[in-house]
Amino acid sequence: MGPLEGTTVIELAGLGPAPMAGMMLADMGARVIRVERGTRQAPGQSHDASLRGKQSIALNLKTDAGLAALLRLIDDADALIEGFRPGVAERLGVGPEVCRDRNPRLVYGRMTGWGQDGPLAQAAGHDINYIALSGALHAIGEPGGKPVIPLNLVGDMGGGGMLLAFGVVCALFEAARSGEGQVVDAAMVDGTAQQLWMQMGMMAAGLWNPRQRSANLLDGGAPFYQVYETADGGYVALGALEPQFYAELVERAGLDPERFGKQMDTAAWPDMRAVLAEVFLTRTRDQWCAILEGTDACFAPVLAMDEAARHPHNAARGTFLEVDGWTQPAPAPRLSRTPGEVRHGQHRPGADGVAVLRAAGFEDAEIDRLRAADALLEATPAS
Repeated sequence: MGPLEGTTVIELAGLGPAPMAGMMLADMGARVIRVERGTRQAPGQSHDASLRGKQSIALNLKTDAGLAALLRLIDDADALIEGFRPGVAERLGVGPEVCRDRNPRLVYGRMTGWGQDGPLAQAAGHDINYIALSGALHAIGEPGGKPVIPLNLVGDMGGGGMLLAFGVVCALFEAARSGEGQVVDAAMVDGTAQQLWMQMGMMAAGLWNPRQRSANLLDGGAPFYQVYETADGGYVALGALEPQFYAELVERAGLDPERFGKQMDTAAWPDMRAVLAEVFLTRTRDQWCAILEGTDACFAPVLAMDEAARHPHNAARGTFLEVDGWTQPAPAPRLSRTPGEVRHGQHRPGADGVAVLRAAGFEDAEIDRLRAADALLEATPAS
C-alpha cells in the first residue's frame, strides 16, 4: 500500500504534464479518477503510461446531470487536478470557487504553461515556449549553433508534471493539519525557472556566461562534461567534475597527464575537447564501457530508449517494468516501507463509469437516469 492510500484525486482529462502528475499520485497509492468528456480514445493514447493505475469515467459536462454528477464526485475527493487554460474550468462549472464551496478541504491543482495570471496567461503554448521564456532553452546547444530542444522533459515533465504533483502533496499535507484546502498554481515557466537555480547562482558568481552556449562547466564547454562519439557510431557521456574523478578519467583513458593537467584552465578546454574526440573514436562504445563503466571516472554509455531497460543496472533495480505488454518507467522515488506500485494498466475512457458512481453512492436508478440524459458516456468495446 503506497503512502497516498486512502487519498482520492479527481483528474479532469488532458494531455501531458497534468496526467503525469496523476500517474505519479496513482503510483503512490492514490485513487485517481480520470474524468473524460467522451469515450473516444485519442490518437497515441493506446500506449499511454500516464493512464495507468487510474479509473476512468466519461461524463458529458454540457448536460446539467453530467455536471451535477462530477460535482458530487468532487464532494468526497481530497484533490482535483486540471490542465486547462485559465478560466476554462470556471466556464465548465468546476472552477475552484464552486468546488471548494462544496468541499472546503479540497486541494485544487491547476497546471498551465504561463500560470494563472500575467500578460501571457491566455496565450497558447507548449513546452518549447515555456523553456524559451525561462532562459533554459537558450543555454542548451552547440557553440555557434541554434538552441537544441531537450525533448519536452524540462518544461512539461520536470517543470510541469513533477511540480504539480509536489504542489498537490504539499497542499494535502497542510490540509491534514488545517482541514482547509487551497489552490495550487503550477506553471511550467515557473518550474523551469526553478530548475535553473544552480546556473543562475553560477551566473551571479561570474562563473557562467549566459550568452554563450557550450562554453560553461555543465553545458558541454568543459571537455570532461561532454558527449563523445565512438568508433562504431555510438556515444559515451563523461561527467568527471571533481578533481579525483577527473584524475581517474585521465589515467584510465590513457590521456597525457601533462596536456590534461590543468582541469579548470578554460583556455585549454577547446584543445582538450579535440583530443578527447580523437581518443574516443579509437574504440567502440562497448570497448569503452569495459574500460570505464563502473569506475569513478563518471562515465556512462549513451543508450537509446529501447536499450535502457536492458542495461544490467536498470534491470537489477527494476527502473523499467512491463505493463500492458510494453516497457514503461517504474514508480519513483522508492519508499522503504510504503513503496509505490502500478496497480493496473490503462483503462479505456469511460470503462469504470458505473463502478465509480456506485462507489460514490449513486443508486442504479440514478445511473440509469444519467444514461438516459446522455450524461454518462460508456466505453466502447476495445477493437
